[in-house]
Amino acid sequence: MKKQFAVIGLGRFGSEVARILSENKYSVIAVDRSESKVKAIADQVSLAVQLDATDEKALREAGIQNVDVAIVSIGENIEASILVVMILKDLGIKKIIAKAISELHGRVLTQLGIRRVVHPERDMAQKVALNLIRPEILELIELSPEFSIVELPAPEFIQGKKILEANMRALHGITIIAVKHANDTGRASPSWNINPYPSTVINKGDSIVILGSNRDLEKFRKIT
Repeated sequence: MKKQFAVIGLGRFGSEVARILSENKYSVIAVDRSESKVKAIADQVSLAVQLDATDEKALREAGIQNVDVAIVSIGENIEASILVVMILKDLGIKKIIAKAISELHGRVLTQLGIRRVVHPERDMAQKVALNLIRPEILELIELSPEFSIVELPAPEFIQGKKILEANMRALHGITIIAVKHANDTGRASPSWNINPYPSTVINKGDSIVILGSNRDLEKFRKIT
């Protein structure tokens, strides 16, 4: 059975999260105190409810306590965000993801035991800056302060080689975890090969997704 989600706060971030989850066939309860925001997403999610999320009784009546994951995406009201997180924990929800609007807000959420705190504006700013500084990097996901996942165009010295032949782990300390094949072989669009076999050939125009320590990834970037 697929996980059930609740998205509390339907600003731009919350609405987009709710929509994407719903498009991927997950059950989503979308909550906001704004009638217009609830109406705007009502036909895109399993259930859209107008209520004050700081009201524990109202959350229970909406069935929030039954979801597997709750995403708290309340806008500028830090007090309400913190209170809602506390209520969700009291309701027994094990996995809570919360949006922070400042570093202090994020630290408070972490102190409350929220393991996944999202900083949308900061993270987007970092991606924009990274793309300006290192245009060869297509995408970067920080797994921890020491390790990251990076997508970048396949460098010339591994083009035409099998992953086994490229020997990335031994030579560079990094692992290819996916290959995005270019659309120059008759495909209508690029295709993803997740967890590719060692026999997978990396061709010109392909992108590779690599996992490694930030130190090794930076060394590899400098030679590509």
